[in-house]
Amino acid sequence: MKSKKHLPLALYSAALLSIVGLKPSSATAQTAAVTVSNTAEEQMYRPHFHFTPKKGWMNDPNGMFFANGYYHLFYQHYPDGNTWGPMHWGHAISKDLIKWEEQPIALYPDKDKYIFSGSAVVDTQNTSSLGTGKTTPIVAIYTLHDMTKEKAGKIDVEQQDIAFSNDNGFTWQKFEEGNPVVKNPGIRDFRDPKVSWDETHKQWIMALAAQDRIHFYKSSNLKNWEFASEFGKNIGAHGGVWECPDFFEIKVEGTKETKWILIVNLNPGGPNGGSGVQYFVGDFDGKTFTMDASFAERVNNEKAVWADYGKDNYAGVTWNNVPTSDGRRLFIGWMSNWEYAQQVPTTTWRSSTTIPRELKLVKKGNHYNLVSTPVKEINNYVSKTIKAKSKTGKGTLNLIENGKVDLTQAVVSLDLKNLKQEDYSFTLSNANGESLSFGLNNKENYLFVDRSKAGKIDFSDKFALPVSKAFLEGSQKSTAFKIILDKTSIEIFYNNGEKVMTEIFFLNKPFTSLSVTSKEKIEVNNLIIQELNVSKSH
Repeated sequence: MKSKKHLPLALYSAALLSIVGLKPSSATAQTAAVTVSNTAEEQMYRPHFHFTPKKGWMNDPNGMFFANGYYHLFYQHYPDGNTWGPMHWGHAISKDLIKWEEQPIALYPDKDKYIFSGSAVVDTQNTSSLGTGKTTPIVAIYTLHDMTKEKAGKIDVEQQDIAFSNDNGFTWQKFEEGNPVVKNPGIRDFRDPKVSWDETHKQWIMALAAQDRIHFYKSSNLKNWEFASEFGKNIGAHGGVWECPDFFEIKVEGTKETKWILIVNLNPGGPNGGSGVQYFVGDFDGKTFTMDASFAERVNNEKAVWADYGKDNYAGVTWNNVPTSDGRRLFIGWMSNWEYAQQVPTTTWRSSTTIPRELKLVKKGNHYNLVSTPVKEINNYVSKTIKAKSKTGKGTLNLIENGKVDLTQAVVSLDLKNLKQEDYSFTLSNANGESLSFGLNNKENYLFVDRSKAGKIDFSDKFALPVSKAFLEGSQKSTAFKIILDKTSIEIFYNNGEKVMTEIFFLNKPFTSLSVTSKEKIEVNNLIIQELNVSKSH
């Protein structure tokens, strides 16, 4: 199956045509029909607090690290078109993970040699010898993709290169004399190196996607890499090519125990079609990753375990070098899906990121679960809070009256109590009759998101249907929801992040009300509605 980086020549040609100002044919799906003016597009669709580039195409987050007071976010970027094209590393910085400032492009492609996904590390001990002695060097590790070789039908189109920065990540120099640092071993899809410092074994470790598995490499200096092991053949989801791995050690909440998490993105083959983020829990001896026995049983039973069950969280990876005193493992994903990402109805730019999330590993009995919650910094932007201890009713219960809260930037938290084996459906709606439904089917035991009536859906037959689902173990007696809303997106965190669903939508008018419906009595407790006030992030 083709992944997003192994694109057909038609799309590659379309990208080249756009550079010289020619319009490609509609068969390339290069540009969705212009349905709104640029000004209206900004007002309707530009998120308040999810990062978007000022213009052009964006996909995978890359190279994230923290240094000198800033969180750095790099990303796959084509500045000269609104669909995939010659890949650059775009760059943005933030002091609090919520308000982002776009920076000049960090890494440019050479002719026919694109800068694909990767990672960056803060080389505190200057193990690479690339530092000047004035500041700590930052080393970026990325996939160099040779389009000339791809067009010639060759296999060895991808290799791993490095670049370095001696000004805290604002300007970069490619390590021309030493690249590639990992040569292609004869694998067509061989990319997306995620490097981090393995404190336990005092080494740099690289997780690299190698078609249908992960290859692990180790190094003492970031320049010379030794193959260590591989993981993943016939394990987990394999509906598409494996991509964008992440690999890190994490404490089990409330204990001194640590486990290793391997995140693997793949496309297609996600939980509800298209792109998806799966993960594995296990142990690492400095060379080999071994899946935890109880988690292996879970993978076997569920076929795959997902970090997000919505349609729109892909290429998710975590920040390096977050301060030890902070102790957080911070994650962000690309908020789209390769099934329709190049057709969504924006023209100036395409795509945004998810809200940054804190990951925690929770153990119940013998079972591990990677949970995620929105970063706490979002609370600094609350401008209005409405609290209701409890609301009860039958049929339809209004939670937010029409126009009382700005639902283009809001956080809604609530608990449902004394649940029966019935549907509990929340509905966001507006005066145009547009609506988005989500909630709990407690008869068949799943969460759902239905955006089939949420504004524009005709740009792709895969956007709205089927309804997205996340299956649960048995019927629920009570539940907790936290819902993050930002103009064109909903992120649902169920039971403190045990399950997450992320989806985008494109309304003609903003949502103005929220209600919940069930045939049984509805008991809502701890309803907290927070309106946000986040000025534009760039």
